[in-house]
Amino acid sequence: MSTTSKFPAAVAGARERTGWVGWIVFAGFMLIMIGSFHIIEGLVALFRDEVFLVGSKGLVINVDYTAWGWIHIVGGTLAIGAGAGLLAGQMWARILAVVVAFASAVINIAFLPAYPVWSAIVIAIDVLIIWAVTVHGSEVKDG
Repeated sequence: MSTTSKFPAAVAGARERTGWVGWIVFAGFMLIMIGSFHIIEGLVALFRDEVFLVGSKGLVINVDYTAWGWIHIVGGTLAIGAGAGLLAGQMWARILAVVVAFASAVINIAFLPAYPVWSAIVIAIDVLIIWAVTVHGSEVKDG
């Protein structure tokens, strides 16, 4: 009997996938969803800034909503790309996912006075994304 039939994963040097891979799929879809939300929030900041509860002077960082809008649009686009890369099992996407989720959380901390509940929800999801990718990211196939 050949050794490849007894221990195919050990011989190939591959790790066996476990049920925890679902967390990476979750993180990928959450990044795509969070990215979409950031883009929507950015468009609102650009075109309907009167929707926000606080004027730009009441934010943690004093910038106008046009700048916030562009930050959200660029960050959202990066998040969607990282989420798609995670679903494809790319190593670069795991790194980008952690960076984008961290940046999203920091941006939403600064945006708390304008949208407190929404920002808190996004921060919680960002923390789950970082946890999923850093703890279980190695179980996804590198492409």
